[in-house]
Amino acid sequence: MKNIKRFGRFGGSYVSELLVPALNRLEREFASALKEREFEREVRNYLSQYAGRPTPLYFAQNLSKKFGIKIYLKREDLLHTGAHKINNTIGQTLLARRMGKTRLIAETGAGQHGVATATAAALLGLECVVYMGEEDAKRQALNVYRMRLLGAEVKVVGAGSKTLKDAINEALRDYATTSDTTHYVIGSAMGPHPYPSIVRHFQSVIGKEAKAQILKVEGKLPTCLLACVGGGSNSIGLFGPFLDDKKCGRVKMFGVEAGGKGIASGMHAARLTGDGRPGVLHGALTYLLENENGQIRDTHSVSAGLDYPAVGPEHSMLHERRRVKYVSVTDGQALEGFKLLSRTEGIIPALESAHAIAYLPEVAKSCRKGDSVIVCLSGRGDKDVEHASRIMDVEKNFPQKNDGWGAIQNRVALVHGDEGVDK
Repeated sequence: MKNIKRFGRFGGSYVSELLVPALNRLEREFASALKEREFEREVRNYLSQYAGRPTPLYFAQNLSKKFGIKIYLKREDLLHTGAHKINNTIGQTLLARRMGKTRLIAETGAGQHGVATATAAALLGLECVVYMGEEDAKRQALNVYRMRLLGAEVKVVGAGSKTLKDAINEALRDYATTSDTTHYVIGSAMGPHPYPSIVRHFQSVIGKEAKAQILKVEGKLPTCLLACVGGGSNSIGLFGPFLDDKKCGRVKMFGVEAGGKGIASGMHAARLTGDGRPGVLHGALTYLLENENGQIRDTHSVSAGLDYPAVGPEHSMLHERRRVKYVSVTDGQALEGFKLLSRTEGIIPALESAHAIAYLPEVAKSCRKGDSVIVCLSGRGDKDVEHASRIMDVEKNFPQKNDGWGAIQNRVALVHGDEGVDK
């Protein structure tokens, strides 16, 4: 793809003068690398021989029967390290090595990007430091241990909301003073140019594979694409190759944000579907959540990976152009999605991915029998089981007997103070 500086009016590079030379060099090196077959070949080899690509496009027969449509899961959860994040970290670490950098830094929320960066650093012999908010480190303790086991230094950030936003703040400060030897591996399709383009490129393998796979098994394009949206890397990875192909103009796309405890509560991370508005955060013009004084608001989500006050700039453009429909589901609905996939298909999803699963009933309402939907299962739920178990009493709130989506969901909403099922 082209090295895009802006997506419509969004994107750009709003950074301190200290970072301008580093970002300019990164832009040049990325553009140069894309022209070299050897670089692309090396990326593909690591993804196939080490990370486990291609990932299956799995026909979820039980889920399909439940909702009366054909549901396919793009199984990014089966990749090494357990999520789509390694697609990007392998690519960026090879780019860093090409630039002669010896040290990697990264931010992480759910911990999956941190684990993937630490993995790539161990594989290619680079030093690694990962910044993680204190609250996220508590709810993702397993991933903190995994990063340290892989040789990374995990710096826990106790400032601000103690979540992903604050981890990014610290990583940017580090990068501004160490960029001669350090590459900042941003984990989502956000941040200053050229990062949104870099991440989009390395994650586009998701959509390229999914498009070829669905054409092989169905003989036609899917009706809908569905993915969760935090910063937006797994979703833009799935959507991108379809957006770039004019033949895919009729494919519907849904991006699911974290509705937290409900939009009306103010405790959410719904930038596009809540009360977000355009502004600048972490080097890019995009939709974000801020108060009446222009200060960045604290966010809330049961999912650490979606708990972020801004969104990737391309998503902001797609929202304004109405090419992608952005929606939100609450914590309670996401927990129901977590349970639903586990019990119908024997697949425990990451809480991030559970947000997409939770919106399937609404997608099904807009589809006809025989229509096909591809859901990006961006990660597996091993990291979330302990956190989820602390939140919900399975036997009390999720009885073994299935008494209907709405009844179960409204009961969960009462427990967690959510809005319940949309009426």
